[in-house]
Amino acid sequence: QVQLVESGRGLVQAGGSLRLSCTASGRPFSDYVMPWLRQAPGKEQEFVARISGSGGRTSNADSVKGRFTISRDNVKNMVYLQMNSLKPEDTAVYYCAAGVAYSSRPSAYYIWGQGTQVTVSS
Repeated sequence: QVQLVESGRGLVQAGGSLRLSCTASGRPFSDYVMPWLRQAPGKEQEFVARISGSGGRTSNADSVKGRFTISRDNVKNMVYLQMNSLKPEDTAVYYCAAGVAYSSRPSAYYIWGQGTQVTVSS
């Protein structure tokens, strides 16, 4: 089973960019579907993007399409979320997670990192 640690927290202005990273330890990393999920204060957990184990399949939530890109490096055991054109409504704690189902439901993922704060000011 893998363990996950996110990095890349930050405060950016609207329209800016930020890249989040997730480091996985344990094996086998490439067996896992890896999503990014987020939770804003007072709101439920929300799917942001996901990537298949091989990296050949990705999908994004409608709210971030055209702005966010998920990628992974199975040699380095890393998953990334490149966030461009950030909006104040993107403010949340962002989590990387791992599971075996290619799902957009946060409850489908049973391994979670500790989360990293992203704040977008207007």
